[in-house]
Amino acid sequence: MKLYKYGNPESNIVLIQPVGTHNLNEIPNQVERIKINTKKEIQMLAIKVDNWNQELSPWKAPAVFGKEAFGDGASNLLTEIPKLCSDKNKKYYLGGYSLAGLFSLWACCQSDKFAGIAAASPSVWFPGFLTYLKENEVKSPCIYLSLGDKEDKTKNAMLSTVGDNIREVEKIMKENKVKCILEWNQGNHFKEAGERTAKAFILAKKMAAKMMETLHCDGVNIVQNNGVAAGQTVFHFHIHLIPRYEGDNAGVTWTPGTLTSEGKEEILKAFAAAQD
Repeated sequence: MKLYKYGNPESNIVLIQPVGTHNLNEIPNQVERIKINTKKEIQMLAIKVDNWNQELSPWKAPAVFGKEAFGDGASNLLTEIPKLCSDKNKKYYLGGYSLAGLFSLWACCQSDKFAGIAAASPSVWFPGFLTYLKENEVKSPCIYLSLGDKEDKTKNAMLSTVGDNIREVEKIMKENKVKCILEWNQGNHFKEAGERTAKAFILAKKMAAKMMETLHCDGVNIVQNNGVAAGQTVFHFHIHLIPRYEGDNAGVTWTPGTLTSEGKEEILKAFAAAQD
């Protein structure tokens, strides 16, 4: 295992990403974008993977393109990664693109070392993975998923399942009370891989850090109503963010107009402070 280090080694935010030769040169740009968007110093640890199909696969599977089958080397790689997570004063996030995204999702059921998982276009078509996810506890509190909206538009029978499978992954996460975002990007599997991976790490970190700190709520409803039948009363595009608390019995409806001006200003100031 060859390790490449980027960013600030003193940062308490450490992003760990398995990479191949084909995307190693994208890492400096990823680090810079993450730093700009989060306004935080970070350290990126890029783990060079020599045999992509062997070292990132959790178990053996037949080839789905070309002639190279998948091995079972993920366990060996995962034994090395916790050694990078020894500082209890730091938060560690694991993520990656494609098969490295699948590896990250598999690893979060094996280890509780990771504060968040960033799985960009993960290979969740991998045979047996959904069964594995249903049978194992997810040990990371926050999961970010993304997929290109054309990735399942393929004649390859195995790869064409990736859209339905990632929706199922999101469903499994939410049923198990794991905070999870699924974002759809434009394009196929190979479009802007570096940009998607950077975005995955950015949102995984924000989800873990900001979800509860401002309102101390237990959950959030994100509601966008379209049309009178759906409850729309103001006829331009807008989104409602509804903080939720255990036992509030609020459903997803509410009575508008009950917030005082003072209460509104207090909430706005709290959100503004959280963005600093």
